[in-house]
Amino acid sequence: MHFRASTSLALLAFAATTVLAAPAAEPAPVPNKVEKRQAATAVLGEEPSPTYTGRAYGNLELIASLVTAPLQLDRIALLKDEDFIFDFRNPPGEIQVATGNGGRTVIANRKTLPALIGTGSGMTMGFLGPCGFNTPHTHPRATELNVPVVGSLNTSLILENGVRVINSHVDTFQMHVFPQGAIHQEFNPECGETIFVAGFNSEDFGTNQVADNFFKLPDQVIQAAVGGVITVDGRDIDQFKNMIPKNIAIGVEECLTKCGLNKR
Repeated sequence: MHFRASTSLALLAFAATTVLAAPAAEPAPVPNKVEKRQAATAVLGEEPSPTYTGRAYGNLELIASLVTAPLQLDRIALLKDEDFIFDFRNPPGEIQVATGNGGRTVIANRKTLPALIGTGSGMTMGFLGPCGFNTPHTHPRATELNVPVVGSLNTSLILENGVRVINSHVDTFQMHVFPQGAIHQEFNPECGETIFVAGFNSEDFGTNQVADNFFKLPDQVIQAAVGGVITVDGRDIDQFKNMIPKNIAIGVEECLTKCGLNKR
């Protein structure tokens, strides 16, 4: 996954346990919405889990043994207790961490967490900075269930030719469904970090970034598809906003203005 935004992540530092007690003569301040989000973000922390080693990550011999094991009992025998833990704060290997100007996603699949083999499940956590844009993409082998746990998302979804575009705003702890193979995107309309959890019904759900891969086609194919030669410079939204859903283009403009960020 790739992201577009005008600033790096604004890491938040508030934690409820660190708030100083108010004087006896005054009531303790009530955290506002931003402070509550800061507290939730701080819970994630940055320190690696002391029990997680990532021993099984990318271990092709172990993965092959898990795939060919005849019974679940045999799979369990191949794994250590810590192999059932995945730390999204400090994931093993960089190949499954997609980082861009607007944030990053961390992927738990059958390679990064071999204990998933045989479960038919996978998961991603996304960390979108202010105005972070997770560009249109598909998951070829799974349906995505996406829940923002900090902040909110503006999303767009289109299933196939002839079907209307579905536009939504997903608030904290609301869930959005992105059916298998559907083109969809997520955009953080706020000035703080948005964190989402996405579950998949596949151990190898995959990601296909639509624009990135479209422009890898031969030049003559691209020109035929768009009706001529085009030039896109992603540094300025004015040059490509007509190529993305209208509500997202407007949302990007509004978010940049609200957050005091310059266009790129």
